[in-house]
Amino acid sequence: MQADPAHNILRYDRQPLTPFFAPKTVAVIGATEKPGSVGRTVLWNLIGSPFGGTVFPVNPKWHQVLGIKSYPAIAEIPEPVELAVIAVPAQSVPGVIRECALAGVKAAIILSAGFKEIGASGIQLEAEVLAAARQGNLRIIGPNCLGLMCPTSGLNATFAGRMARRGHVGFISQSGALCTSILDWSDRENVGFSAFISIGSMLDVNWGHLIDYLGDDPETHSIVIYMESIGDARSFLSAAREVALSKPIIVLKAGRTKAAAQAAASHTGALTGSDDVLDAAFRRCGVLRVDNINDLFNMAEILAKQPRPQGKRLTILTNAGGPGVLATDALIRGGGELAPLAAETITALDQILPPHWSHQNPIDILGDATPERYAQSLAIAAQDPNSDGLLVILTPQSMTDPTQTAEQLEAIAAQIPGKPLLACWMGGQDVAPGELLLNQAGIFTFPYPDTATQVFNWMWRYHYSLQALYETPVLAVNEKCSFDQACQLPQTVRNAGRTLLSEFESKQLLAVYDIPTVPTRIAASQDEAIEIAEQLGYPIVLKLHSYTITHKTDVGGVKLNLANAEAVGIAYQQIQSGVAAADFLGVTVQPMVSLEGYELILGSSPDPQFGSVLLFGTGGQLVEIFQDRSLGLPPLNTTLARRMMEQTRIYEALKGVRGRHSVDLVALEQLLVRFSQLIANHPEIKELDINPLLVSEQQMIALDARVVLYEASVDLALLPKPAIRPYPSQYIAPWQTSQGLSVTIRPIRPEDEPLMVQFHQTLSEESVYFRYCHMIKLQTRVAHDRLTRICFVDYDREMALVVEALDPETGEKQVLGVGRLSKFHGRNEAELGILVSDRYQLQGMGTELLRRLVQVGKAEGLERITADILPDNTIMQRVCTKVGFQLQRSADLIRAEMVC
Repeated sequence: MQADPAHNILRYDRQPLTPFFAPKTVAVIGATEKPGSVGRTVLWNLIGSPFGGTVFPVNPKWHQVLGIKSYPAIAEIPEPVELAVIAVPAQSVPGVIRECALAGVKAAIILSAGFKEIGASGIQLEAEVLAAARQGNLRIIGPNCLGLMCPTSGLNATFAGRMARRGHVGFISQSGALCTSILDWSDRENVGFSAFISIGSMLDVNWGHLIDYLGDDPETHSIVIYMESIGDARSFLSAAREVALSKPIIVLKAGRTKAAAQAAASHTGALTGSDDVLDAAFRRCGVLRVDNINDLFNMAEILAKQPRPQGKRLTILTNAGGPGVLATDALIRGGGELAPLAAETITALDQILPPHWSHQNPIDILGDATPERYAQSLAIAAQDPNSDGLLVILTPQSMTDPTQTAEQLEAIAAQIPGKPLLACWMGGQDVAPGELLLNQAGIFTFPYPDTATQVFNWMWRYHYSLQALYETPVLAVNEKCSFDQACQLPQTVRNAGRTLLSEFESKQLLAVYDIPTVPTRIAASQDEAIEIAEQLGYPIVLKLHSYTITHKTDVGGVKLNLANAEAVGIAYQQIQSGVAAADFLGVTVQPMVSLEGYELILGSSPDPQFGSVLLFGTGGQLVEIFQDRSLGLPPLNTTLARRMMEQTRIYEALKGVRGRHSVDLVALEQLLVRFSQLIANHPEIKELDINPLLVSEQQMIALDARVVLYEASVDLALLPKPAIRPYPSQYIAPWQTSQGLSVTIRPIRPEDEPLMVQFHQTLSEESVYFRYCHMIKLQTRVAHDRLTRICFVDYDREMALVVEALDPETGEKQVLGVGRLSKFHGRNEAELGILVSDRYQLQGMGTELLRRLVQVGKAEGLERITADILPDNTIMQRVCTKVGFQLQRSADLIRAEMVC
């Protein structure tokens, strides 16, 4: 049927943003000859750049502008207009947009200011503009923006003073003023652009739309972004994750201070700042965040030219000790490591270097190093299996030849296998010719060694983030347990007018998700507490049972290590006397658990942009003091859970330290996954803390838990939706084939990669050819990078259903068929594909998959579903007709189409 969804690059003629970047006709509404005006500058820039289209000025007060006939209204232009650039006062924009929509204009850039940045009246104007645009399917960039340039075609639809250089960097900025500064800077630094976009206040077109477009653009090799606000978080993360797999995305985000109000009652809330959450979101989708403009473009160029380091170990080669020490300090401070030299590397270097070389990393080849010595040393160091990257430092000493050394390195660079090579040529103008040679060879050079190692640290972190998108996670255990009880409990409490679950209720909720808790019982009297204690066995813990008090330790509501009935009775009285009668409902009684192990915190709190945010780290009473934590976005899989753990200092201890054995890290991963499922399944939960979560070699148990719900008056539909769409379990359903085989049809999961490998081994060449319209070898179809994209789908963009059954001989799970809906970028339409194992064809499976996909498409609000079918694939044609698709025949393909 259609092309491989893992490599389905949308053609430009089907991209709805194409009129912004390649318009055949442009109207400048508000064009004028007034010197210094925006309307005049935009018109001049358009006619002064050979983009190949026709420009029409629109202004009822002028008969011609800059020698070009002017029209009183866009409806008067004799040709269809694809792009309108609007430079009129804000109050006039809604009417102009209505006229554009009626005239069939496809895209508009609103340069005008005076919208939401001025307050309520501007917000109302934006609402009117958007409503008018929606009536005509008109897309908008802006308002309050500089416009956009497409240097590859010559289009300059801005009021900037100069045209950007042509290159391969796609640049998007929220700040128009910064755009003009970047243009000046890029001219000096010889940085070129494939697209240069000022996005403004993102009334319509947002980060995600533009990332999708630039991801499809063959002229764009990397994407750099200056961001002030993220806007639609899910759209950004969804697009960035897809594109980051093939093109680096680097972001400079303004504002690293904590701006979000913190919930005083929540440990998790106190540890979570909006900027920290943004960092976690960037890591989740493979985006690299930097701190200044130089780094923004440097990283774009380096990541586009150099291979990514597979780890954090760097080999430093230098002709002077001091710069090597500076480089080492910066490397270690940034989290990198010096690569230990292998024995064979030291032996090989001994053969070519003077006796007094450093014999360790950094490799000091001494001040009299010749170009040949540099080249030979680099060739040896590059082969060291312990090294993930190389940095060559040159200081201009009397016997140093920077230019010839650069020539030697250029020849060696092509032979270095899959490792980045960076260079630091110190010395200003004396080393400039050598720097030029290195840069032309794709070897990025730096003036200072600490800057070079900082960049290396960013490179391996970027690779570290991308790895999470490629690694195959392990399926969390107990994933099929029923969550009916869990779904009812929080909502029942919320309906009763309470927002705080008692400790007992909280532990009930955790237990449903198989998160181990201490056996806990409620006692409403002193005698009942003693009776329960006798049953459980001493020592005993008593805790305040209350629906209103948040932190029990603050009011003396926790009594530990009670050894007998008398101690239990006294503790009960003390807890009761320490709080008001209205807050006291009794106590919880639980056995005293050995505190041998590590105290962790696991929590969730809301973020205004990203919805619920997960927290993992060092717990206990001093949790806010230590602030050893990492953040993540639900839902997690085991790979993402491990990444959260790795980002904390406590993780090193969890692996085993000073004679202690490692905790069960696999079980801890799966516990985090189940916790994230809990959060994803319960939007009514505002905050949840498990503190402490006690872990050791022998046990893993939640000693205390606190769950806060949103008030019943809060409309959950109006809360920030999760930044990552959870697993769509509503599409799981059983089915039976015509041969009586019971199967489950469900959405695909990242953990399905091994099953997909086995599935592809069952396919005939004919089935493969009919599905992909060309032959793909088995080795290619089951390659890890390809299957990662197929299994680790974004459910907002794709929906793949697999048919799962148990192998009757082995009892193991197997995939028998796959159906997929892939949405087109920027359009509410999708393309479908179906593939069934040869052994299970002609049993109704393809028809059922197609019916299910149509149901999913309608539920997801799609407007149209299409498929391209080979003329020889008569079975698929009959299936499509049976389900209600219309077939249109052409010479090469048959198009199946359904309007949902």
